[in-house]
Amino acid sequence: MEKNVSEKRGNPLALLPIVVFLVVFIGSGILFQDFYAMPAVVGFLIALVVAFLQNPKRSFHDKLTDVTRNMGDENVMVMCLVFVLAGGFSGAVQAAGGVDSTVNFGLSILPPSVAVVGVFVIGCFISTAMGTSVGTITALVPIAVGISEKTGIPGALCVGAVVSGAMFGDNLSMISDTTIAATRTQGCDMKDKFRENLKIVLPAAIITLVLFLVLASGGEYRVEGDLSYDFWKILPYLVVLVGALAGLNVFIVLVAGIVLSLIVGVASGAIPWEQMFTVVFQGPDGSGGVKSMYDITVISIVVAGVIGLVKANGGIDFILSSIKRHVHTQRGAQLGIAALSSLVDISTANNTIAIVMAGPIAKDISTEFGVTPRRTAALLDIFTSVWQGLLPYGAQLLYACSGAAAMGLLLNPVELLPYLFYPVLMGIGALLFIIFFGNKKEKAAEPKS
Repeated sequence: MEKNVSEKRGNPLALLPIVVFLVVFIGSGILFQDFYAMPAVVGFLIALVVAFLQNPKRSFHDKLTDVTRNMGDENVMVMCLVFVLAGGFSGAVQAAGGVDSTVNFGLSILPPSVAVVGVFVIGCFISTAMGTSVGTITALVPIAVGISEKTGIPGALCVGAVVSGAMFGDNLSMISDTTIAATRTQGCDMKDKFRENLKIVLPAAIITLVLFLVLASGGEYRVEGDLSYDFWKILPYLVVLVGALAGLNVFIVLVAGIVLSLIVGVASGAIPWEQMFTVVFQGPDGSGGVKSMYDITVISIVVAGVIGLVKANGGIDFILSSIKRHVHTQRGAQLGIAALSSLVDISTANNTIAIVMAGPIAKDISTEFGVTPRRTAALLDIFTSVWQGLLPYGAQLLYACSGAAAMGLLLNPVELLPYLFYPVLMGIGALLFIIFFGNKKEKAAEPKS
């Protein structure tokens, strides 16, 4: 009779493909002083080749079967389909003017006496609606620089408020690729993950709001220029958010969002009717829409193949047996998941890729120690978002500094770190939640397909 997974010692050499990826990816980043010099998919293809070269006693056909079986796993395929639909919705709603209307709506209700706090709150709202931290940062950094120039409030503080708000939605949004990856790798509903996630991070958001209120008090700034908005263009975001929270199937929600965005865009004249299918594919600027999800979709499939061979060769069993020797409680398992997701994100500087990589291992850990899928999904998303909002070489801080530089404010990512309150407090809050509530017995939800 086959031993239980907890009794298998596994094979540490089976983890070599993951180690090779990290060495090649990080090494190229250091060598070229750019952590995006090597496309991640190339690094994972190298890892896949290494995985195939291991264990020569097994036939190539058997290895290929392991790879393709894991690539074709139901959760992997559902995740990829959701990525595609989320990209289509993003392209359609952006072309319809939803982004501009959402930003203008938030800015039009910004109280002048609490400008920096307002930017943080609006960043939370916009990033939750859009599902992208980088998009939120791009939209709001020019406003933050303007606030700094007219009030004398330090520019790093103002831009830090934008990044903090952007990471709030990146972690929580129903259409964020991190949420999609976390829920699909763990097999849970988005609404369940959202509720579990929110109760962990909400205190961090409230404390962050108070800190910005205290540090930026006394400054007054009114946004000038055209702040006109059309509520109908904001409606698709609200429909997707409410529909997902209500528990509607994510495919139905996203398809409804795409159709509604196209109707609003064509009716308002923002989308010429002959281009309505084009914007779903590539967005209004040719680089968004479904097209923008190609990389993460392909990466997800290739990573699944690598993990398939790593698992078949005993790599996952080795990780589980190692954890088993040092961890004996749900609390310890959750701390292990937090450490795992943190290390992978620090290594890859991409929270979605980190979740795709760490997700299958985290799922095995949570199954072994009885951690609910929604808790595991929340922890994966939280701890990768914590580090993604703090890494000086991550896309978020690099975009924030480049956007500030375009407005004449020269900042480097390290200068932003003292003001990135939300990512730090989110991590502290999650650790405290694990410590005090990590062993609370809960009935595990049935995995969702």
